[in-house]
Amino acid sequence: MAEGSVSPAQSTGASFSLGENTLTIPLELFATNRRRLCEKLKASESGSKGAIVVLQGGESMTRYCSDTEEVFRQESYFHWVFGVCEPDCLGILEVDTGKATVFIPRLPEDYATWMGQIYSCEHFRKKYDIHSVRYTDEITEVIKSADPSMLLTLMGLNTDSNKFCKEACFEGIGDFQAIINNKLLHPIIMECRVIKTPLEVAVLRYTNQVSSAAHCEVMRSVKPGIKEYQMESLFKHYCYANGGMRHVSYTCICGSGHNGATLHYGHAGEPNAKTIENGDMCLFDMGGEYCCYTSDITCSFPVSGKFTEDQKIVYNAVLKANRAVMDAMKPGVCWVDMHKLADKVHLEQLKEAGLLKGDVEEMMKVHLGAVFMPHGLGHFMGCDTHDVGGYPEGVVRVDSPGLRSLRTARTLQEGMCITVEPGIYFIDHLINKALLEPTQSCFINRDMLARFRRTGGVRIEDDVVVTATGVELLTVVPRTVEEIEGWMQRGEKTWKPRPVT
Repeated sequence: MAEGSVSPAQSTGASFSLGENTLTIPLELFATNRRRLCEKLKASESGSKGAIVVLQGGESMTRYCSDTEEVFRQESYFHWVFGVCEPDCLGILEVDTGKATVFIPRLPEDYATWMGQIYSCEHFRKKYDIHSVRYTDEITEVIKSADPSMLLTLMGLNTDSNKFCKEACFEGIGDFQAIINNKLLHPIIMECRVIKTPLEVAVLRYTNQVSSAAHCEVMRSVKPGIKEYQMESLFKHYCYANGGMRHVSYTCICGSGHNGATLHYGHAGEPNAKTIENGDMCLFDMGGEYCCYTSDITCSFPVSGKFTEDQKIVYNAVLKANRAVMDAMKPGVCWVDMHKLADKVHLEQLKEAGLLKGDVEEMMKVHLGAVFMPHGLGHFMGCDTHDVGGYPEGVVRVDSPGLRSLRTARTLQEGMCITVEPGIYFIDHLINKALLEPTQSCFINRDMLARFRRTGGVRIEDDVVVTATGVELLTVVPRTVEEIEGWMQRGEKTWKPRPVT
């Protein structure tokens, strides 16, 4: 048997952990993922007897033309199958037997001088509790010796980003051109990632617990006169120091005041740089990541720790929509209908407060809800913040305002992890457009709406897993006005995780 190989029966029960107080993840998580993938491939109509899956991991990168290395994060499909942290690897999975082999780069001697110890194949086999580890320059030889009927490579569109997966490429792959199939794998592995296993849900619970605690720390620390980026820094520090989260799931959004109306605020052009002022509402959308599993949480709260009456109007409208959606969610429910439900609750609440007038059903017909919530209600979450599988073949995007921004239009299934993130925003150009449109402006109380201009927005974003009868709420932060005020003003843990039926 080659170096770095072991019988499948000789599992070491290895685990991933970043030390004391961080989550220990059994590598059975990835073994389970591999088994699920093999079972689905064998059951596919196209058939995959004798096939081998070939995946390419993420590559180490430097910043532009410099030698400054970017902090590496593994490619998500490769991570989902193999759980490998190192860059520049390849992997194969024999569909019939479930045997997995990871291929690591053969490093030069001077690597040890600059980067640290060069480990053997056997070291990585034990580290990842995998059947075999070889060098990348051996992959052609290993595949030829297996004599596969097909090589299944990953090629397909990520309907969320509108980008394609990177298909595996290595020296010698041309020798297998006649048996490469790049159509079968993508829809099957994508669908496997949509439905989370109990082990995956356990990691998502952890990312939510740590990120929720970090949000609470930020909420208690915010005050007038500090910069938005200081709150971003505090969040990142808490997640890394207390949860082993070197990466955040996405660029932190720390919008205060009018910046809360910029949906993806925090990018290089708007770098969380405003000074937080007394009277501002804060909309902080941040999530930590552990072992490539993400979280995505948004908290909205007044910097003073005390809501004004106008702030309560908007906040309670969004909270009511958030709760209504979670209470309605269960397997078999269409996600498009959940978005419409959130829209309807928003409009009802804004009408009750006097910002809108007229019949809510008529407002829905002219898509008035999209003026105040132009984004979709939520998205899948897992190894990517906006996880894959939103629009598989046969699921059609609804082409109407608001709904066209939905990142999925699927029917909910048990095991899906999805965000619930309704929001109401006062976005100048959308409001101006609505005021010029007679079919929408007739419902708007212009004088009262003017009072809310430039106040920003409110988003309440929770992460949930669909269960057999409803959802499990993973996010644990103060949500009601009373809970938020109690936490911010007294530092008391006056809330408990809300059970969701």
